[in-house]
Amino acid sequence: MLERLADDTEAGGVGWLVLRGHEHDPPGSALGLRLMGAVHRLALNGELKDLAMHYPSTGGDGDREAAWRCLREALREHAPRLRELASSPVQTNEVGRSAALIGGFLTVAQLTGMPLRVLEVGASAGLNLLFDRYFYASERSSWGSADSAVRLEGAYVGDPPFDADLTVVQRLGCDLRALDPADAEDRLTLRSYVWPDQALRLNRLDEALQIAASLPVGVERADAADWLERRLAQQPAGVASVVFHSIFSQYLAAEDRLRMARLLADAGGRATPKAPFAWLRMEPEPLTGAHAEVRLTLWPGGTEKLLATSGYHGDRVRWL
Repeated sequence: MLERLADDTEAGGVGWLVLRGHEHDPPGSALGLRLMGAVHRLALNGELKDLAMHYPSTGGDGDREAAWRCLREALREHAPRLRELASSPVQTNEVGRSAALIGGFLTVAQLTGMPLRVLEVGASAGLNLLFDRYFYASERSSWGSADSAVRLEGAYVGDPPFDADLTVVQRLGCDLRALDPADAEDRLTLRSYVWPDQALRLNRLDEALQIAASLPVGVERADAADWLERRLAQQPAGVASVVFHSIFSQYLAAEDRLRMARLLADAGGRATPKAPFAWLRMEPEPLTGAHAEVRLTLWPGGTEKLLATSGYHGDRVRWL
């Protein structure tokens, strides 16, 4: 669908009706996914009934040719509405990324022997802040609650330290456009950015939203650097503070990335054995972007390790 939309837009077709004016949007803003998320939203809420007949996420038959014809009609008939929706940034809360991040949290707990205080920037609805409420399994071992509705299994090559003990004593998050997992419109937003033929991701999202609705985290609407400056002013003793993020950095301006790096380095410099500090991130591999890297920096000492590589949705986690 994206390939056909790109060809159509370059030829001045109906895609151009919606995308005109976005020629200079940065690649990291994911313009194609913003538009396809807008289209998916209207299919999910019943406004695009013809397209919904062919989208698997709405019970459709998965006929790509028919879906493309319906998409072209939708672009023509709903151009103003889709232009408005496509101007909003991509908002995902991919629960599968916890499969890649869990090894980092377990490593911090194992190395420090302390409970964790976890702080997520770009937290969306806070679903990955509830990583300890999910179940994980490799071929040889597992971790988490066996009765959890969110099960992240079969994604591993190698074994994260599933034998480590981990307790979360505080979880905090921020996002410029924080979403409420109990709000119907916010749930629709998250569902719209999952690709309509990926039933596993949609089901997993729905299960995580149910958990989050009963265990609200309360993600704060705030700029990441401003929020970190406040939250890192105090680093309590007796817990390991862990700042983490996943597929987040591309949405930051260069100056914001630098400011955040300075704040993290400063917090690391103030860390002590009784109040350790860690920075855990899952971000695209910098040379080709073919996969994500899970990296951990732990203070005191500031030692950085590449823990794992992964697909962007937390699949194919290769524990290193």
